[in-house]
Amino acid sequence: MGSGIVLMISPSSGLCLPTIRCMFEIALEILFILLMASAVVCAVYWGAVTGHVSMTARKLPTARDGIALAELSPPTQKVCVIVPCHNEAGNIARLIASLKDQDYDRLKVVLALDRCTDDTLGVARDAIGDDARFEIVEITQCPDDWAGKVHAAHTGYESTEHARNSEVLIFTDADTWLDPACVRACVALLNDRGLDFLSLLSTLNAQTWYERIVQPITAFELARQYPLLRVNRSDSRKRAFANGQFMLFTSESYKAIGGHEAVKSAILEDIVFSRKIMHAEFAGGLLLADNMLKCRMYDTWEEYIRGWKRIYTESANREVKRLRRYANRTPMLCTALPLSCVLLVLLSIVAADESSRLTHLLFGGIGFAAWLIGVGSVYRMSRAPLIDVPMVLVGAVLTGRIFKAAADDLVAGTPTQWGGKSYVRKAEDM
Repeated sequence: MGSGIVLMISPSSGLCLPTIRCMFEIALEILFILLMASAVVCAVYWGAVTGHVSMTARKLPTARDGIALAELSPPTQKVCVIVPCHNEAGNIARLIASLKDQDYDRLKVVLALDRCTDDTLGVARDAIGDDARFEIVEITQCPDDWAGKVHAAHTGYESTEHARNSEVLIFTDADTWLDPACVRACVALLNDRGLDFLSLLSTLNAQTWYERIVQPITAFELARQYPLLRVNRSDSRKRAFANGQFMLFTSESYKAIGGHEAVKSAILEDIVFSRKIMHAEFAGGLLLADNMLKCRMYDTWEEYIRGWKRIYTESANREVKRLRRYANRTPMLCTALPLSCVLLVLLSIVAADESSRLTHLLFGGIGFAAWLIGVGSVYRMSRAPLIDVPMVLVGAVLTGRIFKAAADDLVAGTPTQWGGKSYVRKAEDM
């Protein structure tokens, strides 16, 4: 392959110009082959992602689709929303306001305040006002063998008649807020799809740099491990998963699997719940919220890293090798491959001969376009700003570092601080 580049070699250098030129052309040829192979992988992988996203959108409804179902067949079950709260003074008023605005008549709400040391109680009381649908349960201690959030949810259920007498139970987090039609739509979806358990993947709010740059790819990596179509299967290929930000149970299924007592030591109780639902042969589902449920998970970058390390560790079943594999794969697929396509295009312009330039340009352009369309489809489905798509190049690298840090913490036995308690987790593959 002609490189089109002239090498200037001094006679005193002792090097043979034809030899140097030949070596350079061979190296350039090898580089082009490697970059073209990377472009093919990029096009195939991200083309598959686009296809999967499109198929998911066609085959599965979102929570918003439940509004139309509720109009056709209005749900009538008694519903109780239970909210475990630990030092949520900055979030609780927003959630309460959204729950007060729900357009579902047969609704009660229990706030389970778990060892709060801030003004969560005062803020909650002010936000509730004289709304008789709300009840507050204060919790002063947590047993050593219980996870804090799990114990709070359990206490909220066991301590109130509202919860025990309801036909449908919804457990949601204090850092979420609901569309006015959310409860009605989700109960309608539960009925229409014949489910015993329904969880939602919230639409994540983005205000800070890390929520815009890192959060979309961080969430995508979790969804890649647990594809929605696999999670919603009803056969042996089903992969159980749920999101603890919103879990809706029929009272029968909740009681049958043992309630929160059956998952009392779980740091990610949502995944354990989903597996128990599956093993008990109840019908479970996981759907996109489509702005019907929103969440802002972490206020600082440090909290973000700590929280996602916990999520990634538990979702990978505490397997160090798997976490390290994801730590390498994420930046490779999301950063290295598209950048190799860009490099292929640039080298084609400056170093390829005319006979091969068009081929190289096509390979690089198609690979990069596949990446752009694939990432864009993921962003569109998750309601992330499309203008932030190029930031995936950086976000994937930072996400890879979170995976690596999670693996390192497991190896070192570093405790996890969460919900006012400290947990030491052991690697399952060491």
